[in-house]
Amino acid sequence: MHGSRAANQALLADLEMNLKPEWPIDIVVFPPYVYLSDAVRLLEGGRIAVGAQDVCAESGGAFTGQVCAAMLKDVGCSHVIVGHSERRRLYHEDDALVARKFAASLGSGLIPVLCVGETLDEREANQTEAVIARQLDAVISMQGIESFARAILAYEPVWAIGTGRTASPQQAQAVHAFLRGRIEARDAKMARQIRILYGGSVKAGNAADLFSMPDVDGGLVGGASLSADEFQKICAAAAVRH
Repeated sequence: MHGSRAANQALLADLEMNLKPEWPIDIVVFPPYVYLSDAVRLLEGGRIAVGAQDVCAESGGAFTGQVCAAMLKDVGCSHVIVGHSERRRLYHEDDALVARKFAASLGSGLIPVLCVGETLDEREANQTEAVIARQLDAVISMQGIESFARAILAYEPVWAIGTGRTASPQQAQAVHAFLRGRIEARDAKMARQIRILYGGSVKAGNAADLFSMPDVDGGLVGGASLSADEFQKICAAAAVRH
């Protein structure tokens, strides 16, 4: 929960002003629900798309406080994050619910950004691959591998979210390669085309090294996105990678 109408307007204006037209990258911002319409209006006609931070798994009905995928599409969103580590950890969203949110997003024409990742305890117990495979397979089992033609994957090591700790480029690459390999086992073409983002404390100082890894296709940026200058440098690093 960050931002205000005034702060968002200034931030988005700075982002657009510093975005180089020659950069061959896609950029999506994910404001809180209450600012989505403002962001869509401010960015209309530009290169920056707008997505939501979460979505309800239901298509509509008496679910007070929830926002369904059709509503997000209606206000101009193109993307939505599902399975973010904070949703899994703080709100106890399990793999089955995340898979339903993924399905609901696709059903309304949104591009889901599916987040997967392990806790520090799981990593130290050498369970990283088992945890990530379980999270990924829950979605594949429900929607099929072909559904990833309209989706993005993001590896979010929970131990690196908001802690200042970052997976080394080699650690990130190992997990990204595992994810791509698991998809390749089902569909080689899908494995080549899917984008897998890294989402653990990406910042200007480490973006270039992370994006230099062959299976790291970009970043799911958290706190660093609240600074236009910091985010612009991350975008520049992504542009070089591509």
